[in-house]
Amino acid sequence: MNLAGMIDHTLLRADATKAEITKLTEEAKKYTFASVCVNPAWVAYAAEQLSGTEVKVCTVIGFPLGASTSAVKAFEAKDAIANGATEVDMVINIGALKDGNNELVEKDIRVVVEAAAGKALVKVIIETSLLTDEEKTRACELAVKAGADFVKTSTGFSTGGATPEDVALMRKTVGEKTGVKASGGVRSLEDMMKMIEAGATRIGASSGVKIMEGGQSASSY
Repeated sequence: MNLAGMIDHTLLRADATKAEITKLTEEAKKYTFASVCVNPAWVAYAAEQLSGTEVKVCTVIGFPLGASTSAVKAFEAKDAIANGATEVDMVINIGALKDGNNELVEKDIRVVVEAAAGKALVKVIIETSLLTDEEKTRACELAVKAGADFVKTSTGFSTGGATPEDVALMRKTVGEKTGVKASGGVRSLEDMMKMIEAGATRIGASSGVKIMEGGQSASSY
């Protein structure tokens, strides 16, 4: 199993510096992680640093609250792709989901999928820590219906992160064709293996290097 190829090596802190983003990309090249996941302002620089490598550039859309309008999310996705992103992780409209407004949630996802069509993978962050099991299931169903490539547990900036139970529920809901990304709190190789066993096909972590070394880090997003 190629563990490094399942990790989105992540740095989404608001105070991330150019030196830290450079270090992130160098680590990603060393271990051949699936991608680096950075905020939109760093996409062009990360793409430049990773040019000619197998490492993708991933960014976040409507992050971390998901409360932007659909038009803004679509624009963010187009802008990020123009700057070199080939994967976009968008946050759903969580309030709309809780209101039972399935039409809005699906449309919100679909406009990003359409903006990324043929250019970037779309991962849909449902923020599991804020949802009931029924809401998690419904969010995943809507993501699949809207054409998303992955569903993702968490932003890492809310009240909790990924759990094996949530990953298993998401995998059961989306079937085998859609990816499941576990993100938030995955700090060690042991954590990662639990997520994979539950059905995750991608891991989002700021602790990618520590995971590859079999160690543990104090933070993960």
